[in-house]
Amino acid sequence: MDKNFFLSPNFRKNYKSLLFFSVLTTIVFLTFFSISISKLLENNVFTESKALSNNSNDITNSKQNAITKAISKTRDAVVGINVIELQEVINNPFANDPFFNFFAPYTSRKTTRKVQGLGSGFIISEDGYILTNHHVAGNAKKIIVTLTDGSKYNAELIGSDMVSDIALLKIEADKLPFIKLADSDDLLIGEWAIAMGNPFGLFDINSKPTVTVGVVSNLGINFLNEDRPFNRVYKKMIQTDAAISSGNSGGPLLNSNGDAIGMNTIIYSTAQNRDGAGSIGIGFAIPINRVKEIVTELQEKGKIERAVYSGLEVDNIDENYVSNYNLPDEFGVIITRIYRNSPAEKADLEPADVIRSINGTPIYHSNDFLVEILDGRIGEEFKLEIFREGKILKKTLILENARR
Repeated sequence: MDKNFFLSPNFRKNYKSLLFFSVLTTIVFLTFFSISISKLLENNVFTESKALSNNSNDITNSKQNAITKAISKTRDAVVGINVIELQEVINNPFANDPFFNFFAPYTSRKTTRKVQGLGSGFIISEDGYILTNHHVAGNAKKIIVTLTDGSKYNAELIGSDMVSDIALLKIEADKLPFIKLADSDDLLIGEWAIAMGNPFGLFDINSKPTVTVGVVSNLGINFLNEDRPFNRVYKKMIQTDAAISSGNSGGPLLNSNGDAIGMNTIIYSTAQNRDGAGSIGIGFAIPINRVKEIVTELQEKGKIERAVYSGLEVDNIDENYVSNYNLPDEFGVIITRIYRNSPAEKADLEPADVIRSINGTPIYHSNDFLVEILDGRIGEEFKLEIFREGKILKKTLILENARR
């Protein structure tokens, strides 16, 4: 081909026309494609939105589950509790003077002061019986209960037990919402746990309980909390990771049916300030079956005689005890002292006896022994299985009054 052809005026004219037509065609195609995609996306979004709108009732219903239904059924039976206690205070004007401290019994003065406190509770009958903790209302001179409708009532303390940390209140009202009590012996580790209450006094803001949800983390935990005049015995406690904070004490721990499985009581916390302690996911509730037992006694007697005396001391068994007393293992607690004319002496117990069980409950260490004995009543009998000189013996210990 003649190379001058590409330089001819006709070729250059046709080339420009072809190039212009190609560019124009590309622009039109891209514009059409872009508009089509936008239309397609708009149609998908609008169609999805209409589908959501049409199914809004289904979505609302899908939010209703066992937890929300349980909360809706029970929240109006949870109450806020405000109390006024009178605490005895000893004032000594020479407290910082070493010389006058010698005369403290003669220079000190006893005074009382009003202390305000708060906690939670829950209604267990339509005629106004309310459960809470002893440490919330057991020593109160004035108790005010606030319901979820904002109404306030002066409450009567029917009875309280410091050892189990349970108190029973009564307000003059009827046809109240109430929470049913479950069987706490039927619990499973891992099942839902719903805690309700009045953390940090938030109930006072809108008269509504705070709700937290977790699971039953553990069961059957025993421990003591030193106090006066009696130590508190927390027996077969329910552990939960549902958030429990200061002010939650006395509120209900519920299952997914909305029935009370326990009463929120105590927490382990590293987060504390002057307003109280916050949750780190380790809280404990008194099992509701124990609450039922104590409440029955409080309704009948108003109090439980807890000044018990056993007349023996025990120690945990270690390798030295095993070696020195020729014991088969470290199971149980060893008696280290028996007091003269005590219930232990009358039960024919001896030093070096090993207590292996009390009323059929295995005793692994001294804390187990103390939980069983300190939770006893005056005159209560305890069936002991002991190990003595290679033999298993049965003994009966009857608790007496320590204030005899």
